[in-house]
Amino acid sequence: MDSPRLTSSSGGVPAEPGAAAGLGSGQPQAGEEAMRWVEPDILAELEAELEGPELALGFARDYASLWDQRFSRLAAAVHTEDRPIALDAVISLRIASTMVGGIRLSVLAQALEDAIRRSDFVQGQALLATLAEHGVRTVSELQASYILKND
Repeated sequence: MDSPRLTSSSGGVPAEPGAAAGLGSGQPQAGEEAMRWVEPDILAELEAELEGPELALGFARDYASLWDQRFSRLAAAVHTEDRPIALDAVISLRIASTMVGGIRLSVLAQALEDAIRRSDFVQGQALLATLAEHGVRTVSELQASYILKND
């Protein structure tokens, strides 16, 4: 039986998305401190590099507004096993996520990139649900903790 095709991060995420991929869902376990989805120190560094918050805020807004489009392109390429497009999409996602402080998402994107480089699209497809969840949570925290506070 074919698995359902993920084309958007706005639905269809399994209850335990990381189980098949060997990654956690990002929920803190007993005794763990809740981790941030976005590291504010990285956003502060971006502001400093861009000599002010205006460009950094614009980048963060663009990142958030493009999330569904980026994820859809990546998911489609992984499902069709289009290695060049999948690599382009995942590298773009990884770098942009790092720039906005989405380190957890960036690390997961690196794992997906590694699978794509090995042409392991079964593993790549298994990582997509967790990537979707991490992406939605990263964008949500970015909007709440940075974009809305600086608009």
